[in-house]
Amino acid sequence: MTTYIFFDDALRMFTNAYLLSAILLIAASGIGLAMIETIEKTGER
Repeated sequence: MTTYIFFDDALRMFTNAYLLSAILLIAASGIGLAMIETIEKTGER
């Protein structure tokens, strides 16, 4: 028994995965920058 994935479904899956990874990357970089900023602020005092 072979199961096939249609091109439209595969393209939709790849698009969703790409958008999700881009959103997660932006969120992670924002959290990292916020952490760096707070570390720098506490070091100045």
